[in-house]
Amino acid sequence: MLIKLWNWEKNWVCQQVFEGHTHYVMEVKVNPKDNNTFASASLDKTVKVWQLGSAQPNFTLEGHEKGVNCVDYYMGGDKPYLISGADDRMVKIWDYQNKTCVQTLEGHAQNIASVSFHPELPIILTGSEDGTVKIWHANTYRLETTLNYGLERVWSIGVLRGSNNVALGYDEGAILIKLGREEPAMSMDAGGKIIWAKHSELQQASLKALEKEEIQDGERLPLAVKDMGSCEVYPQTVQHNPNGRFVVVCGDGEYIIYTAMALRNKSFGSAQEFVWAADSSEYAVRESSSSIKLFKNFKERKSFKPEFGAENIFGGALLGVKSVSGLAFYDWETQELVRRIEIQPRAVYWSETGELCCIVTDESYFVLKYQPDAVAAAAENPEKITEDGIEDAFDVLGEVSETVKTGLWVGDCFIYTNSVNRLNYYVGGEIVTVSHLDRTMYLLGYIPQDNRLYLGDKELNVVSFQLLLSVLEYQTAVMRRDFDTADRVLPTVPKEQRTRVAHFLEKQGFKKQALAVSSDAEHKFDLAIQLGDLENAYNLAKESASEQKWKQLAELATSQAKFELAQQCLHEAQDHGGLLLLATAAGNADMVTKLGIQADQAGKHNVSFLSYFLLGDLERCLEILLASNRVPEAAFFARTYLPSEISRVVELWRVQLGKVNEKAGQSLADPKDYANLFPDYAASLQAQQMLAGERTKVIPAEDWKDIMANYERKPLEELNALADEEDLIDEPLDDKDHPIAGAVEEELEGGEPSKPEEEKLLDDELDELDIIGEPSKPEDEILLDDELDELDIIGEPSKPEEEKLLDDELDELDIIGEPSKPEEVVAGITTEDLEAELEMDLDNLKLDDIDTTDVNLDDEELLED
Repeated sequence: MLIKLWNWEKNWVCQQVFEGHTHYVMEVKVNPKDNNTFASASLDKTVKVWQLGSAQPNFTLEGHEKGVNCVDYYMGGDKPYLISGADDRMVKIWDYQNKTCVQTLEGHAQNIASVSFHPELPIILTGSEDGTVKIWHANTYRLETTLNYGLERVWSIGVLRGSNNVALGYDEGAILIKLGREEPAMSMDAGGKIIWAKHSELQQASLKALEKEEIQDGERLPLAVKDMGSCEVYPQTVQHNPNGRFVVVCGDGEYIIYTAMALRNKSFGSAQEFVWAADSSEYAVRESSSSIKLFKNFKERKSFKPEFGAENIFGGALLGVKSVSGLAFYDWETQELVRRIEIQPRAVYWSETGELCCIVTDESYFVLKYQPDAVAAAAENPEKITEDGIEDAFDVLGEVSETVKTGLWVGDCFIYTNSVNRLNYYVGGEIVTVSHLDRTMYLLGYIPQDNRLYLGDKELNVVSFQLLLSVLEYQTAVMRRDFDTADRVLPTVPKEQRTRVAHFLEKQGFKKQALAVSSDAEHKFDLAIQLGDLENAYNLAKESASEQKWKQLAELATSQAKFELAQQCLHEAQDHGGLLLLATAAGNADMVTKLGIQADQAGKHNVSFLSYFLLGDLERCLEILLASNRVPEAAFFARTYLPSEISRVVELWRVQLGKVNEKAGQSLADPKDYANLFPDYAASLQAQQMLAGERTKVIPAEDWKDIMANYERKPLEELNALADEEDLIDEPLDDKDHPIAGAVEEELEGGEPSKPEEEKLLDDELDELDIIGEPSKPEDEILLDDELDELDIIGEPSKPEEEKLLDDELDELDIIGEPSKPEEVVAGITTEDLEAELEMDLDNLKLDDIDTTDVNLDDEELLED
């Protein structure tokens, strides 16, 4: 029953008590226009208005039949109104100056719990214990809609100044809803005059008085605002006609056309929607979901009902009608269907010429080109017209998956703001971002003289961004393939914008023109490479001294067989791998030699190793491995190619490995200490000497067909064959080391080469041998074959004393060739018999256990014994 005023700045001291109600006080609201007065609602069925400093109410408003639960003030400046809600299910609007009730709102089925005037929109919101929220028009008091979210009773309604959002509180939760349009009711004509609606008031601002040189992109413009007067309807949209002479205001299901200069009423009517045609004197209105009226010079010319109804209409070169079947375009003059497209548009934007059209949906937009010639041709040939209109009426130029907020055309460029607050424009398939916006902005228009684009926000602030008309004109001319106009416009494009223009040209496929226009060295180089322009690319690479550019240029030069230029570029890029490829492909040994030295000096061990390996300088390869601390690899390299170096490398490996694990280091075997672990080691040393001569020779490329591949060669077998040939005959060779045909026969006819004295015993046996092939063996000589299988052809190790009996039988064997068989071997004696007899003579000594590594069968002293 009491109302108390507390001062939080003075530690919540109770500063005043207001008495007067005879029942519970349910709500108190302060007057937004006068903070010294407030109103209170009480269950004593009254609303009282108080003033700070006075304990008694100024006056009391009576009229409710039951207790009053809620009260609120109207926030606008034109009406001194209060609203109250009570348990009698009534909502009353009061004029607190006249202390009278001006309207009673009925419709709720239970007690009224909350009421509110919306601060931005001309609506009243009422919430009830019946679970519904009703929205009423603030001027006509007509019920607009009822909301029911099934959350039981409504207890509170919250609104926020500057926002269309409304919060609703229920028994079982809360809901945030958005009412009306976020987009402000603003419009700008071609001359820079802006008209906007602030509540029911219309205001005007002009851009002409601004100092254009001082305007910064994205900064709020300091506009001088002029009041034009109040509008008879609450404006939801404001729109200039194409020539800017008239402006239409739509709202509350009505439209009013004013003169743009003095806001004089020119025409009005009822309409759910209003759109202008491309012709400034024509417009259309949608009266209902099924009826559209067309006007010309403010007089009704035609009324028609689209086949599938009309949910929305769109103006421009053609009249667009949205329905459940999609979007239908109609001719303004004849109302004939031009084309029906299965799409659900949110907006349609036409270019000034009427050639281009952008259809915006919730998730993307489509750019179409209108073909009036095809439409005219179809009109003369009705067979080309289907139930969906003329198929060739539009060509699709592009589709972009981006949500458009607002858009407009400048030439052939579609400028728009998107859902992530970017300001972009689309031209020729390319999307260019002009700016990233810090809040949601709405396009107003483009002033060519200023080279600036203007936008507004919902707080009616206006900002601008520079967008050069010369750039847009150039891009438009290119899109129309009007290169004469493009060439005339190009000199007016500032140098800092040339690269943007060049990128556009490149996307359109005009790379040669883009190269001439671009001012960015990186972009020019890329274009020169794409065009194969070696001269321009070379000059740009010299200027930048970029390793990557030299490599790209080398690749291009190679593809064009400009090998000298390619070599120079690879040198500039220090691309040793590329140089090696070029040198080996050309067979240039001198270049490979120089490359090996350069790569070695540059620390490119892999390239230097491969270069020396190709040249046959194996010793240098080994030193590179050792110098780069690749000792294990060096050891295996030596084992494969340079067995004479194994001992030195193994010693280095032992030292290196011993630092990690001493036992592992000592486990490495050296051939000089463990010859039994390295079979054919001695032969490999001789093979190394044999191949060393080959490595020093340069073989002409034309001989590649006659030369066996390295991976097919078997050096040890070649060594054996060479030893056989040298021992039998010295085969004459030509200057390329190829055998001379017929030389062997001539030498044989000339006479038998002399033999050493100790070999004369074998002459008779060799008479029948084939010099080239393998000598035949009698069957009774097979007895010793198994014993000779394990003998080293190159050199036989010395034997212990106990085996001298076996040595006597081997004295006359030729180590290089096939030994002759002793006469003592007779038919019927097997190898097992001979071994058994030898073991008995040697006191049962096992031949398999004998170490023969120190026996040298070539020792003359052994032969004498």
